[in-house]
Amino acid sequence: MHQGFVNIALHPLIKEILNGYLGSRYGLCEAKGWKSLPTKSGFHGWHGDAWYDQNHIKDSIPREVKLAFYLTDVNTGFFQYIRGSHRKQAPRNVGDSEVADTPQSQIFEGKARAGTAFLFDTSGIHRQSAPILEERWACFYNYHDPEVPLQKEDVDYYRYHPLLLNAAFLGDLSPEDQRILGFGDKTNYIFNFERRQRHPTFQRGLELALGAKLRWDILSSRVKGKLRKIAGSENSSK
Repeated sequence: MHQGFVNIALHPLIKEILNGYLGSRYGLCEAKGWKSLPTKSGFHGWHGDAWYDQNHIKDSIPREVKLAFYLTDVNTGFFQYIRGSHRKQAPRNVGDSEVADTPQSQIFEGKARAGTAFLFDTSGIHRQSAPILEERWACFYNYHDPEVPLQKEDVDYYRYHPLLLNAAFLGDLSPEDQRILGFGDKTNYIFNFERRQRHPTFQRGLELALGAKLRWDILSSRVKGKLRKIAGSENSSK
């Protein structure tokens, strides 16, 4: 955590843009760091971010904006965005063939130095390019109306839950800042949430192995302690 992590999320310029585009009901619903490791695989293909319940909301596309902030210089594995593609279709994965005829001049490429920030509507078609030749560190802040129903996948994953914030960095907040950070908003809060395990048998095996290792460590430390005491008493008797 760092003061700057909060400051950029509530920067006056950021809020001015968001207020004009999202209105007055949005909140910061997710904030996370992202580390991309070197790879030649294009694992993060073209897509629009799916987040809302498309079975419940069919006639419109709720607005969502992300703020990206580079923590390292990014020359490979950079962000790409097809200009003007936002709010044209419900967010989904997009095949390469669907965008093959897109002119290069229509694609924004986020090659930039550390400290660069940019905002984008997540319904637009975008991706992380490949190859990634060096580690990329970035922060992403996600703003949308927390009252919009979430897709089942994100409910099950407990994504967009209330932020965990460090009180030491939260001084001098205006009522608007508190609303953006979700003060008192329990819309997506789930008490005592436990994420469903993807590989329960394997995970249970690891838990049992770890438990056995800890018990062995405790037992062996006790045995060693007793041996040291015995050795000490024998030396003193001599």
